[in-house]
Amino acid sequence: MARGDNRYLDTRGNMDETLSFTQAIIKGLAPGGGLLVPQNVPTLTLDEILGLASMKYADRAAFVFKKFDIDLPDETIDSLMHIAYSDNFDDERIAPIQKVADDKYVMELWHGPTSAFKDMALQCLPVFFSKAIEVLRENGEAEEDFLILVATSGDTGKAALEGFKDRDHIKIMVFYPHGGVSDIQFKQMATQKGTNVNVLGGQGDFDDCQTSVKRTFNDAEFNEHIKKDFNFKLSSANSINWGRLLPQIVYYISGYSQMVADGAVKAGESIDICVPTGNFGNILAAYYAKQMGVPVAKLICASNVNKVLTDFINTGVYDISNRSLVLTPSPSMDILVSSNLERQLFELTGRDGAQIKAWMDSLMKDGKFEVDPDTRDKMKELFAAGYATNDECLSTIKSVYEDYDYLMDPHTAVAWKVASEVETTHPVLIASTAHWAKFGFDVYRAINGLPAGSELPEEVTSLTGAQLNRLIADKTGGRKVPAGLDALDDMELRFTDVCPATKEGVEDQVDSFLRA
Repeated sequence: MARGDNRYLDTRGNMDETLSFTQAIIKGLAPGGGLLVPQNVPTLTLDEILGLASMKYADRAAFVFKKFDIDLPDETIDSLMHIAYSDNFDDERIAPIQKVADDKYVMELWHGPTSAFKDMALQCLPVFFSKAIEVLRENGEAEEDFLILVATSGDTGKAALEGFKDRDHIKIMVFYPHGGVSDIQFKQMATQKGTNVNVLGGQGDFDDCQTSVKRTFNDAEFNEHIKKDFNFKLSSANSINWGRLLPQIVYYISGYSQMVADGAVKAGESIDICVPTGNFGNILAAYYAKQMGVPVAKLICASNVNKVLTDFINTGVYDISNRSLVLTPSPSMDILVSSNLERQLFELTGRDGAQIKAWMDSLMKDGKFEVDPDTRDKMKELFAAGYATNDECLSTIKSVYEDYDYLMDPHTAVAWKVASEVETTHPVLIASTAHWAKFGFDVYRAINGLPAGSELPEEVTSLTGAQLNRLIADKTGGRKVPAGLDALDDMELRFTDVCPATKEGVEDQVDSFLRA
């Protein structure tokens, strides 16, 4: 049976017509810079949520997608999910939950092929994106091929490259902040295989890369040029694409069902969810899970020292006009322009597109905006927020390792530290977003009690990221390093070019890539 009554609108009210799910994930970004959201967010009964625990993860994901009434047949959804979540993950549970302390449970979201939580969505989105192209071509709605244009703070890039490599009618191009990612993250992207991929270092920080990519999407003249001359359209695999966000909603619903099945929480009892976040997508997915019926008491937003989200939640003022981005041990969170906050504000204002547009225009023009008191109070009611300094992040890795024999990456450590400071009477589910081996140099500092940013011994600085991971693994009881990370030194560096992190720089590189 065909589905698809649930349509998609944009957060700034610029679209005259709504889109289907397949149209929405192909488009990625709405005209004028708005983000796409479903007209209807479904609700689940507690029995439906608890029933997921008896299913394989792929079937849990299919169940949630069907509830969103996407425009694909049930059997197609089932088939695609079993492609997305299978032996490409190193744990058959896909997103296992570990009890680490009496009141803290860690949901490990990094068991996919690139060892980061982005795999949870970017093993799923590409198979649905390819199917969407097929559907739109069959319906005569698409004749062009598609260029997936991605800005990454470290993990999204590799996960998107891996998911979209060698897919028909698709090319993918990734921009990362040159010098702003770890050695492992750089090598993961620079060694990427595939005939349809390209990777560039941007001379700037992540916000420069992200803003330049967004401006490229909104450059009508450039988009007309690549359509006319190359028969390509742009689309996105960043969390601005709803096709990225929906799979993330799944793992929070799944996580609650699993906690009940494991006896960590009683059926219907609330939990808190703590998420390390910079772009607000991962915690926004937890918000939607709560809206759908998952018993969540508090959403805890954990920031590093680039704490624009913490300050916003606590004050209602989003101000980056005098902030400089700080590089931290948790680079995937080194973000000042949190794109998905726009979707959250859209929901809290009763879906007031005109108000969202005014705030986003103010952010673009003045580097700040202030929400009205009602929206501010709603944010504070839903969210708690805190942050960790660089040294607090590393000391948390050390203390959790020593106290519980659990080794975590710096992003998860930020969440653990913030979760430990929030007053709560509920079990806390912490989203663990990367394997520790992606950030070995800072994990080494942490377990050896060295300050953040400190010089490492010469015998350590001479090691590659893969070599250092083996050293850490040996010193912490023979822990396993994912095979994909361990093999990076033996792989060819294919992509080492650097370009300006500007709209012009992005467009020049896109033009060259499509001409090649």
